[in-house]
Amino acid sequence: MTLYKSLKYTLYIASVFWVIKIFEYVTRFSLSHYGIYPRTQDGLIGVLASPFLHGDFPHLTSNTIPFIVLTAAILIFYRRISIPVLAAIYLGTGMLVWLLARSSYHIGASGVIYGEAAFVLFSGIFRKDIKSIALSIAVVLLYGGMVEGILPTKPGVSWESHLIGAVVGAAVAYFFRKFKEDEEEKEQLPKFDDYKRGYRNVENSYMKYNYKE
Repeated sequence: MTLYKSLKYTLYIASVFWVIKIFEYVTRFSLSHYGIYPRTQDGLIGVLASPFLHGDFPHLTSNTIPFIVLTAAILIFYRRISIPVLAAIYLGTGMLVWLLARSSYHIGASGVIYGEAAFVLFSGIFRKDIKSIALSIAVVLLYGGMVEGILPTKPGVSWESHLIGAVVGAAVAYFFRKFKEDEEEKEQLPKFDDYKRGYRNVENSYMKYNYKE
């Protein structure tokens, strides 16, 4: 995927974050109850909705730039697997938060962001190619301070989402570790022996072929 398309699609998604927050601000109506509330039937909707909901504008602002940078990076540098990778991080993080987190509403895109950062970081470790290692180093330099977020140090912060997102991102990186972006699909041409096995008992008078499956 090209840089232009990757940024365009990522900005479209990030703009939804802002539209929802502006709607809440204008109407004075909070949508936080659509977040993940663990182990409840109503809380399941948050698996899909929670990354689009944020507590306030500082929360939204702090998530917007990392989301754009990391999502676009995955779309560009891991283009052939980017959709399943992002889907696995998005859904895997949400489901595990619903299963394992404390009983409270969990909202925000930070779980997905931690998953994306962990995917890029561990892809460099598992793949050991120059591109992946360079991206891993960039993540460490830009977002190394995120490590603090996986610890329960700040009240009101869903550290479980951060930790679970990071674990899911690492697991997805391991799952896709052998998938190489630069590998061209080789056309598998049939060998001569395959043709020989296909034809048997040629009857010259009628030119009939008996095929062996």
